[in-house]
Amino acid sequence: MPFDFDRITDRKGTWSLKWDRAERAFGLSDVIPMWVADMDFPAPPAVVEALTRRAGHGIYGYPMTPLSFSQTVIRWLGTRFGWVLERDWLMKAPGVVPSLSFCVRALTKPGEGIVVQTPVYFPFFGAIELNGRRLIRNPLAFRSGRFEMDFDDLERKIDPETRMIILCSPHNPVGRVWTRAELERLGALARERSLVIVSDEIHAELHYSGHKHIPTAAVNDDLAGRTITLLAPSKSFNVAGLTTSLIVAKEAGLRERIAAELRASGFEIGNLFGLVALEAAYARGGEWLDELLVYLDGNAELLERFTAERLRPLSFIRPEGTYLGLLDCRGLGLTPQELHDFFLKKAKVYFSPGEVFGDELRGFERVNFGCPRPLLREALERIERAVGALGIMEKSR
Repeated sequence: MPFDFDRITDRKGTWSLKWDRAERAFGLSDVIPMWVADMDFPAPPAVVEALTRRAGHGIYGYPMTPLSFSQTVIRWLGTRFGWVLERDWLMKAPGVVPSLSFCVRALTKPGEGIVVQTPVYFPFFGAIELNGRRLIRNPLAFRSGRFEMDFDDLERKIDPETRMIILCSPHNPVGRVWTRAELERLGALARERSLVIVSDEIHAELHYSGHKHIPTAAVNDDLAGRTITLLAPSKSFNVAGLTTSLIVAKEAGLRERIAAELRASGFEIGNLFGLVALEAAYARGGEWLDELLVYLDGNAELLERFTAERLRPLSFIRPEGTYLGLLDCRGLGLTPQELHDFFLKKAKVYFSPGEVFGDELRGFERVNFGCPRPLLREALERIERAVGALGIMEKSR
């Protein structure tokens, strides 16, 4: 079934953080937002139909989790990734971001060290520091236009009080889909230093030709026993506003500590519509997702080609996964604040400033290309005009 991903849906005035924030925060109503990570496509028809049917009932009381819920999740993960799970390993959660804090509080003590591989999704920092733990930065190495894990730096920085690594897989914002060899090496180091790995795999389904996401916990038995996996349909099926996710833990001791933290935090029942959407997405959204991946890959191709041919001072780092790419803007010679103002006020395009993910991305912008292609093309043409007005492109040719 063909799905019309080119169709533009007006999201203004829908309480959309992505679309309505620019006017509230900056007084700008004519910008194209390509920052916060949700897409500008309606969710799969199967999800919309399931939500509409449930909403039509008219009573939205406390929900139970149906038996089919875990069955659907297990089937989806088994079919999509070859990952064999048991029902007892699954826990509901209100989102991946709160789950990071649940895991930090449940599995570490105040003052203990937790590693993150920067630049990285910035809520990782808050989950550590706001909970009184010690942030250990293990910067990724940027080699030949590609980010890689720096294992030598990681080995040096793990000290006797380090207890956890929070992994982003696929990685936001650098777009890497980690290979089995990289995950095996990370796992061997975690085993040697007795570390737990919390693996944020919210973008698991979003990977492109030539790359395949491997769940960290599915790499080998040791990693299965020391990895906590955080999952959600939020990104792949565009249902982030329904705040429903999963925590997967094979090891019973780790699982019980996290479950106790969930109870202590007052979370138990979950979001009625989130439960409905998750089950519908995993049960009947596969065909839509497959076509989406082809479309997103085409968007990445457009970004790469347009930047190379018509935005010479800039370069685009094409991701292996996610719908987030990095625009290297260092050739413009602007400070981070000047760069942000340039795109927002001159080009009228709203990106996420690179430095919020770590100092490694000063001079970069994160681009969300999960949008209809006509909108993406318009945004690129706006940038071309704005950069052209700087008089830099001629000099770069």
